[in-house]
Amino acid sequence: MADYDVVVIGGGPGGYVAAIRAAQLGLKAACVEGWTTPSGQLALGGTCLNVGCIPSKALLESSEHFDLAKHGGLDAHGVRVAGVTLDLPTLLKRKDDIVGALTGGIQGLFRKNKVDWLRGYGRFEAGEQGAWRVSVQGADGGKTVSATHVVLATGSRPRPIDAAPVDGKTIVDNAGALAFDAVPKKLGVIGAGVIGLELGSVWRRLGSQVTLLEALPEFLALADPQVAAEAHRQFVEQGLDIRLGATVTATKVGKSGVQVTFRDAAGEHSTTFDKLIVAVGRVPYIEDSGAREAGVNINERGFVVTDAQGRTNLPNVWAVGDCTPGPMLAHKASEEGVMVAECIAGQHGHCDHAVIPWVIYTHPEIAWVGQTETQLKNAGLAYRAGSFPFAANGRARSLGVTGGFVKMLACAKTDRLLGVHIVGPHASELISEAVVAMAFGAASEDLARIVHAHPTLSESMHEAALAVDRRTLHL
Repeated sequence: MADYDVVVIGGGPGGYVAAIRAAQLGLKAACVEGWTTPSGQLALGGTCLNVGCIPSKALLESSEHFDLAKHGGLDAHGVRVAGVTLDLPTLLKRKDDIVGALTGGIQGLFRKNKVDWLRGYGRFEAGEQGAWRVSVQGADGGKTVSATHVVLATGSRPRPIDAAPVDGKTIVDNAGALAFDAVPKKLGVIGAGVIGLELGSVWRRLGSQVTLLEALPEFLALADPQVAAEAHRQFVEQGLDIRLGATVTATKVGKSGVQVTFRDAAGEHSTTFDKLIVAVGRVPYIEDSGAREAGVNINERGFVVTDAQGRTNLPNVWAVGDCTPGPMLAHKASEEGVMVAECIAGQHGHCDHAVIPWVIYTHPEIAWVGQTETQLKNAGLAYRAGSFPFAANGRARSLGVTGGFVKMLACAKTDRLLGVHIVGPHASELISEAVVAMAFGAASEDLARIVHAHPTLSESMHEAALAVDRRTLHL
């Protein structure tokens, strides 16, 4: 008999949630995680909680408060603030305290649900009588346990580029960019995607002169073109210097910072930054898990191949999150973790990948779910579009944040919602209404007929739905 029904390798949002849900369903579960903080403490939560989603949002929130106070954003409210200074150590401590509270909270959830935390890094291989053996190297020594089911939740790591090797001091990845001990006067960011824009926004608000070097000729190519254009306009107005079609070819670290050479349509250029952030995406991390050696099917891009319910090609071996194909998003990983745990328990677990929301937590926020106009046109699908600007929304005017809009795309024949795209205040919260609607196959008319509280930003969702049928009321 195996020591555990389920052993999850990886304690990020996909892994720890899979372990908790498995335990809730009566399975004996363990989670292997050896993440170590800079202070030497072991922590659950993976990249997201430790050096990703949570600390970056904490810095975004703090930096926005500083920016409002420092640069007159409160003047229109009749609030006069003078002599504003930045206490960077306190700002960073707040971020660390939030991270510590949340990672510690997962330990509490493990205790409550009787999930064993195996402290270290896990590797699995075939065992006896159809079970899998999982060795744990780390704080728990050379411990080996057996499991009926193994769930790979090993996550991802920053994508390296040869032209800018990370040294952790002058050239950093997303983790290093969360812990500068001083505000860089000139900051370079390679990559103008989600991570680059969020980290660039943090340090721009705190006083850096920020330049983003994006190799692609388009800005936010994954987003709806109108949303991307509006976001680009606002970012440039804020002072972000965004260079498109700019490929970094070399870097050289010296006493005065890092010299970056890049090439664009106008030729080759060279500039020097105090710090450089490499934010060109992430790649799946499965090294040292034993997956390749055990014969797990891994595609040419390094992702673990699974079916719609997270099964790999090996019996009782599953995979969730960033190490599998699809968007590298914490909420996608968590829902896959729930799905896999329920399937292991004999239930009908499900994760609808067609309605996974995307969010960029900049100012303005950007969020979308479903298909863009570009995708619909390329697929030859007939659709109707409706949009509504936040400038015509009473709550947005009260907040003093009137840039951006809500845009809805619906099937021309059935009116079923195909995509919803938002750029503007609290887009990350507003998008959930669209996710629910699309998950239940709603039409734009359904949202147009639902009463939305007044005055709220959600009224812009209502008006955008009305706009699909060309009958907005407040525009």
